[in-house]
Amino acid sequence: MLNVRQWSSFALAALLAAPIAYAQPAQTTLSLDDLGLAVEEWARENLDENVLAALGGVDRKRTDYLFKEFTRRLQNEDVYDLAPLKETATALLPLLEGLEETKPYASWLRTHLDYVLVSDELKRTAPAPRPGHPLPNPPADAQRTVWDQQLDKRPLPARAQTYVPRLKPIFSAQGTPPALVWIAEVESSFDPGARSPAGALGMFQLMAPTARAQGLSLSPRDERLDPDKSARAAARYLRYLYGRFGDWRLALAAYNAGETRVHNLLTRYNTRSYSVISTRLPAETQLYVPKIEATVGKREGVTLAGLRFPTS
Repeated sequence: MLNVRQWSSFALAALLAAPIAYAQPAQTTLSLDDLGLAVEEWARENLDENVLAALGGVDRKRTDYLFKEFTRRLQNEDVYDLAPLKETATALLPLLEGLEETKPYASWLRTHLDYVLVSDELKRTAPAPRPGHPLPNPPADAQRTVWDQQLDKRPLPARAQTYVPRLKPIFSAQGTPPALVWIAEVESSFDPGARSPAGALGMFQLMAPTARAQGLSLSPRDERLDPDKSARAAARYLRYLYGRFGDWRLALAAYNAGETRVHNLLTRYNTRSYSVISTRLPAETQLYVPKIEATVGKREGVTLAGLRFPTS
């Protein structure tokens, strides 16, 4: 339970997080006790205690709350629901970047702040919904247009000059188009130490079960932190997903949302088309696939359909 001093910090954090709290739809009302316990429980389960201790006081509560809300909204289907996080996420990023202990989370937040900005732009330019109907999610082509605009004004990540030439041969050796090495820009901006609140780690943001399935060891040192081994595992997994789904957009959706989620949607709608299921995927995945398309197009000048497999 929180003591009086902690409750004061939490109350102030709630005010600082107002853009998040007031943007939520009306649901079951939680008492301050319930809300405090929910945030604390989520933080214990998802965030490293040393990282949280480094934040201290109000900033820790605000960070807990942002990450909890961010994770929830990324998994919902409503792309526009990310837009209200813009103010709080933008304010917290410099704080996380300024502490050595929180930099791995800052790398994750920096790449995911893109989703908030694009969500905000899509919402700003969306046509007015019909009276009594919710605003439908934007189709993938509309999202791709906004991503193209975002990337046109974005410089090459500093680490790309080091890692792209180094990792492309690893992708080729796994039979995966080397242009897909740019997934690392989308996932982590080529930061080998990037960490998500959900537990994904490394340059290619592999979850623990996926990493183990691709032959990586998580102890005594987590091999997801090794750029070469992480790239090898990611490339091997992407090649497998393409073999299963036969389409790069579906493979990328499965890489982000999980192959079971994609398979179940394809089965439900009796289709093999990404376009048919795209607006039923989690919001993060809906934004992730066109972001990959735009990034590969910008950095390599090719479309996903034009990707070439390496020759033997």
